Amino acid sequence: MTDRNRVLPQAVRIVEVGPRDGLQNEKVHVPTDVKVELIARLVAAGVRVIEAGSFVSPKWVPQMADSGEVLSRLPRHEGVAYTALVPNLKGFESAVEAGCEEIAIFGAASETFSRKNINCSIQESLDRFRPVIDAAAQRGIRVRGYVSCVVGCPYEGPVPPQKVAEVARWLHDNGCYEVSLGDTIGSGTPRSVQAMIEACARAVPLAQLAGHYHDTYGMAAANVYASLEMGMATFDASVAGLGGCPYSPGASGNVATEDVIHLLNGLGIETGIDLEALVAASAWISASLGRPPASKVTQATLAKASRAAPPGAD
Repeated sequence: MTDRNRVLPQAVRIVEVGPRDGLQNEKVHVPTDVKVELIARLVAAGVRVIEAGSFVSPKWVPQMADSGEVLSRLPRHEGVAYTALVPNLKGFESAVEAGCEEIAIFGAASETFSRKNINCSIQESLDRFRPVIDAAAQRGIRVRGYVSCVVGCPYEGPVPPQKVAEVARWLHDNGCYEVSLGDTIGSGTPRSVQAMIEACARAVPLAQLAGHYHDTYGMAAANVYASLEMGMATFDASVAGLGGCPYSPGASGNVATEDVIHLLNGLGIETGIDLEALVAASAWISASLGRPPASKVTQATLAKASRAAPPGAD
């Protein structure tokens, strides 16, 4: 399916989704100060695109109720973009008021998932975004699209790659500068992920596709590598592996950003992100949440540091 002689990308763009996609599933309230500090630490580590919040109804996602305050408090840095998820025009206006430079909209490749998740068909969900896309275009705000369930659905099982390509094509053709392909339940394997990318790349230029892989079955890093083999050069990741999937109880969340950076560093691929600083940010947010980081790289780094510390050291 792939050309094994293909040269891997020389550089990869990382979209950090931990502050939104990761923290939104936390059952215990995460203070605004903690969210702001986490994002500041990620910026200091070299992360340049951060999904900082979500302007959905607080009734449905109470953890994101303070997204406006979070975004308004973030210091602006040249070359750093803060993005937010928006479901409708009301959410879009709130995001603009908070200073968002970019927004994200989301669709699904599974009809059943779409109906159970947002109570409408795939096409109905996409049509609802037309006013948002138009409003963003009028204000010069970039729009990124997400597609959920690109490999498997918790209700329908395997999702045909062509179904994913159809949704990706709609998002691209209707104004999304990039389409993120989300393995929502983490059921993907390198072969199924490559088949999905191959279909999508016939509908959307590969340079405008991104990988968003959950680590439910421990395949996320392998799927990142499989995507690199296809020429993909943008990936979503979540610091400390924050997040989870409500449709797969006990499942881990997005692939940990540290694990992706460790992989890319080993391949000689440039990201602009300092792994040591990223691991420190991972350890900090994990301690703030009162649990160990899900990232294998951070776990190993902390264990190594602990073994090297002299007796009685903090």
